[in-house]
Amino acid sequence: MNRRQFLFSSSASGALLCLPTAWAGMDPAMDHSAHQGHAAQGGSAAMPQPLKTVADMPLLPESALPAGQPLQALKVLNSSSANKMAATLTAAAHEVELVPGKKTSMWLYNGQVPGPLIEAFEGDEVEIRFVNQLAQASTIHWHGMPVPPEQDGNPHDAVPAGGEHMYRFKLPKNCAGTYWYHPHPHGDTPEQVYRGLAGLFIVRSKTDPLAGFSEQHWVISDLKLAADASIPDNTANDWMNGREGQFALVNGQREPVITIAGRQRVRVWNACSARYLRLAIPGQKITVVGSDGGLLEKPRVVEELLLVPGQRAELIVGDGSSAKTTLKALVYNREKMGKVAPEVERVLATLQFTAGPTPKVPATLRKIADFGRAVAMKKVEFSETMSMDNGVHSMAFLINGKSYDMNRNDLVSKVNDVEVWEVFNNSHMDHPFHIHGTQFMLLDSELNGKRQDAPYRALQDTINLRPYEKVRLKMVQHDKGLRMFHCHILEHEGQGMMAQVLIK
Repeated sequence: MNRRQFLFSSSASGALLCLPTAWAGMDPAMDHSAHQGHAAQGGSAAMPQPLKTVADMPLLPESALPAGQPLQALKVLNSSSANKMAATLTAAAHEVELVPGKKTSMWLYNGQVPGPLIEAFEGDEVEIRFVNQLAQASTIHWHGMPVPPEQDGNPHDAVPAGGEHMYRFKLPKNCAGTYWYHPHPHGDTPEQVYRGLAGLFIVRSKTDPLAGFSEQHWVISDLKLAADASIPDNTANDWMNGREGQFALVNGQREPVITIAGRQRVRVWNACSARYLRLAIPGQKITVVGSDGGLLEKPRVVEELLLVPGQRAELIVGDGSSAKTTLKALVYNREKMGKVAPEVERVLATLQFTAGPTPKVPATLRKIADFGRAVAMKKVEFSETMSMDNGVHSMAFLINGKSYDMNRNDLVSKVNDVEVWEVFNNSHMDHPFHIHGTQFMLLDSELNGKRQDAPYRALQDTINLRPYEKVRLKMVQHDKGLRMFHCHILEHEGQGMMAQVLIK
């Protein structure tokens, strides 16, 4: 029986998928008993505990959230002086009225949905005071940013419930780009993100070739709400495939109306736990000018753009003429497991194009220098395993055959060494690869025996791998310390598809 038959049989028979392997490799010294719904008292690496799951329950219809309101701009959190950005982020539980007449308990940064936008310039000193008012330990991971390991919110540096931490770092030259931040504690990252903890970070350049464009920000996330408007725990299907809520939101709104005057620059975030976004604007071309790590060398005109969880992009949209259309998420088959609903096309927003300024997009945006000759190679393999014992089906998500252990260094690299990483998805479903602390360049990919060179040069920290696809990535780490790399489907990361590289 192959994997799909196995999982379909499991779902069809009504058996509950059990995922105890998520806790393999847990640090026995860490007290996870206080983590809501996770390991029971006495849980350890030797005796892994099942993850908290709930049975499928009635959910609110998509029509329950109001739609059609003008897009709200992100709230900016800045307290800046010359060459310094200082602010406070507080993670806490809040009651929010998303559905008229009903309260939803969410975990938020500064009470905002989504979390605040932080803006700074290359060269700035950044100080972020993090106040943790949750009942769980937490961290802040500065996704994609060149931040020293001890300031990057590693699972090893968890801020206890009721505690505080000051994150301090300097933004180096040539790091302008579109980033975001979210929790990264051991075991609890999926829950903390799906309950609302995520925010945005833009690093700007004082020599930005697109500074003449007016700018919009589209943060795409999703949300699952039960019939009583509460946020339910993950089901077995959520842990298996990654959580996708029935509500796909832009800046926390369902199907907002977005007005684009003339030609505008748009920064887009995929802040979903697991949803893939195959974005298209019917009747309009999309000019891609930036990726995870900032501007491309040259703009690219496309009909559609795939953003996987964790990825960002910078776009130029509009041609100065008036038109009304939509922002759509087209169907993308990421080879989910088990018995799941078919993928459907979604309207994310209504777009109203109007007359306005139409600045010219430069033919060359910047030069992205090659990192130089590689002196080492690393090999990484994503895989899944499954088993059945006494009628209970179990799965594990692994890197190089192992589940994550925060006490184990899986790879060792030297600071400032240029390396090629060969990443192979030896599994039946898509997985996005993400590494902390640096940006990489795609060299080539291989699928079904066919190798393809990277079509253009870009800096990325997250890249998708289709089933049985292999990619080669060139990268270099500039700080000593410990870095994570993992699948950015957060439920898979939380169940073991994460590893560590020690930079010496």
